[in-house]
Amino acid sequence: MIEARGLTKLFHHKKRGQIRAVDNVDFRCEPGRIFGLLGVNGAGKTTCLRLLATILGPTSGTASVNGFDIVAAPEKVRASIGFLSTATALYGRLTAFEVVEYFGRLHGMADSVLHPRIDALFQALAMNEFRDRRCDRLSTGMKQKTSIARTLVHDPPVMIFDEPTLGLDVLTARTVLGFIRECGQRGKTVIFSTHVMSEVEKLCDSIAIIHGGRILAEGDLAQLRARTGVESLEDIFIRVVEEHA
Repeated sequence: MIEARGLTKLFHHKKRGQIRAVDNVDFRCEPGRIFGLLGVNGAGKTTCLRLLATILGPTSGTASVNGFDIVAAPEKVRASIGFLSTATALYGRLTAFEVVEYFGRLHGMADSVLHPRIDALFQALAMNEFRDRRCDRLSTGMKQKTSIARTLVHDPPVMIFDEPTLGLDVLTARTVLGFIRECGQRGKTVIFSTHVMSEVEKLCDSIAIIHGGRILAEGDLAQLRARTGVESLEDIFIRVVEEHA
């Protein structure tokens, strides 16, 4: 489970002064459910996820991930999560298989466990056609699938996806979203950040709308419709943001 409590991150800019990238955020994401963090670019989604993944430290507040506090036990948090970020890169001289195998060994996985796990991931993500191709020769979609596989090779209980379909074609995005849905069905705790309304509608059990670093509304789609009086998620998003303008 993921539970954020008063999570806040401040940055200081020479010209703009103090920036509240994440502002007193509270939410709860439970096992077997996909929690959508919906917001425009710059809303605070990525900063929030980096705090949960212990890449950044909070200015105030905290969160627990799989029962471990992100401030008090960051190493245990990192061992419990798979974190896919748009900022990660692949080593071009290794094949897709070699990259995923390398990260599995970093997690201490024995070959007897690692290789069947890689086979299962490559099957689920439709990666077998390029498993032995070097990463510098992969398409954008192939690279993203490889990044997902290396992120999840150790089968973590908590999965954090930051804009996982960014730049992907329709067919590849469909495969990735289907895989994320399956993770939720397998009982994983999944947090999914995006600005694509249709992905949230199809995938997420609960939704938090984040804007200006703050959570402005949270609930399932039916609850958000009841709150705003509008049907489409796009209209809901605009209505919520305008209410807090």
